[in-house]
Amino acid sequence: MPTAAQYSLTLQPFTGSPPRTLLSRSPANAQLAFSPFHGEAWPLVSATAARLHGGIGLSRNLLGRESRSARVFAVGASPVPDAAPKERPLGLIQTVELVVMIALWYIINIFFNIYNKQILEVYPFPMTISAFQFAFGSIIIFIMWSTNVNKRPKISTSLLATIIPLAIVHTLGNLFTNLSLGKVAVSFTHTIKAMEPFFSVLFSAFFLGELPTIWIISSLVPIVSGVALASLTEASFNWTGFWSAMASNVTNQSRNVLSKKLMAEKEETLDNITLFSIITIMSFLFTVPITLFVEGIKFTPSYLQSSGLSLREFYARCFLSGLCFHAYQQVSYMILARVSPVTHSVSNSVKRVVVIVSSVIFFKTPVSAINSLGTAVALAGVFLYSRVKRIKPKAE
Repeated sequence: MPTAAQYSLTLQPFTGSPPRTLLSRSPANAQLAFSPFHGEAWPLVSATAARLHGGIGLSRNLLGRESRSARVFAVGASPVPDAAPKERPLGLIQTVELVVMIALWYIINIFFNIYNKQILEVYPFPMTISAFQFAFGSIIIFIMWSTNVNKRPKISTSLLATIIPLAIVHTLGNLFTNLSLGKVAVSFTHTIKAMEPFFSVLFSAFFLGELPTIWIISSLVPIVSGVALASLTEASFNWTGFWSAMASNVTNQSRNVLSKKLMAEKEETLDNITLFSIITIMSFLFTVPITLFVEGIKFTPSYLQSSGLSLREFYARCFLSGLCFHAYQQVSYMILARVSPVTHSVSNSVKRVVVIVSSVIFFKTPVSAINSLGTAVALAGVFLYSRVKRIKPKAE
């Protein structure tokens, strides 16, 4: 029998000071703009890997035969499996396809951060924006189900109840990310998001009893010190933005712990796209009442016009933001199906660098030499962490 494939994925967010030519406050005023998510990907792991390393493990016993492991979606940035499967050599065409997909993944993330920041700079309602992004994704999901592009799932009530806590923390993670993006630079939000491995190790040790190796602990030192240095020298520093990004890290890693504790023993099969789709729809349903209660109805044409916003520009950027929000996650899964978890993790680390650099250039974010050093050290730590996760502790 083939062994279960192990997958892992990480997602992350953004911020930055915008040029003044995108969304206008009014014809008389200077034009204002701004600059993901949530680039924090969610790891994909098999049922076997989930029990060992984390993520959502779902399998099914079929007529007494050995259970087959389904690749499933684990929500949040989870540790890379200690033992990654070997990648088969790719042919020229497959290599070109992979390079194109990774480039597309990076480009979509860049545009998502730019559109998201532009909106939040002139429209300070992160819950409403989050609800719209979940709604946009839900619409795409229903279209794909109705056209049989993706198979419509049939899941039990018990499994649905198990997924609810995961959807709740996923919703909170996106809300906190958008809140941070609205308060500080995209580059700074992404730098703080580099702390995800720290919380992953911390929560895994406290709640799952998974003690880190000396190599993992060593890789956390540059991450923590780099984020601290970047925070001390950040020109756009804001406590709300800082703590929101930290809260996003906490919720994302809490999601990983929940996925391990709640889903590891389930015997139903869900593929990664199906689980992602269900969580997206649930997140939309959770976000709507919270948004209406906290922010009210602030998206009508009359309200936007009274605020001096250009309806055409605003709605266009909301549409593009929602499209990119859903598209970059879909592309992530396509890439993950072709490469090992470690390769994907390294690609994701490079993606964070690309997003930070592109946002600094686009929004002309002021960055000091010390701030750049702190960001570089933190990202180097994330890269190192993705590599040392492969090192197995010696058997006693």
